[in-house]
Amino acid sequence: MVTQQDLSNEPRTPTPTIQLSLRFSSTRRGARLARQLAVQQITEWTGLPHDSDCAHTVAAVTAELASNAVRHGSLPGRDFRLALLLLPYALRVEVADTRPERRPEPASTTSQSLDAPSGRGLLLVEAYTERWGWECRDAYTKTVWGEVAAPSPPEAQAATNSVKNPL
Repeated sequence: MVTQQDLSNEPRTPTPTIQLSLRFSSTRRGARLARQLAVQQITEWTGLPHDSDCAHTVAAVTAELASNAVRHGSLPGRDFRLALLLLPYALRVEVADTRPERRPEPASTTSQSLDAPSGRGLLLVEAYTERWGWECRDAYTKTVWGEVAAPSPPEAQAATNSVKNPL
């Protein structure tokens, strides 16, 4: 797992093959729509079915980052931005919110009680992603991102073939 502090020698945002960026209202409905769009877009780009492991992983990461933006990173009347980037080695999910002063703590450094009703979301992001981190690209926003391993070419090709030729 790589967090923001470990990324000083890397470019800020890798050059994507394909990308999509949209704004959503900072509401539970906005977070749900962001998750649904992310799954739809990733399946279109990769040819994988909606019930693939990759699609489930993208859904979980997007849901957590979007809900964190709504719960911890919103100001009244301000939206959050979802960006999806198809990189040569990964699928990158970025969520930008309007609270740059509220920076996420690495999941491994926070101690949450097992009985606590919340506080374990970044543990999920850490578990599902190859790397994750955050960055403040300007004085008004913070972007939290996670990179999900791209499906191997044979896996993606098999998924494409099964969609074209079900039996």
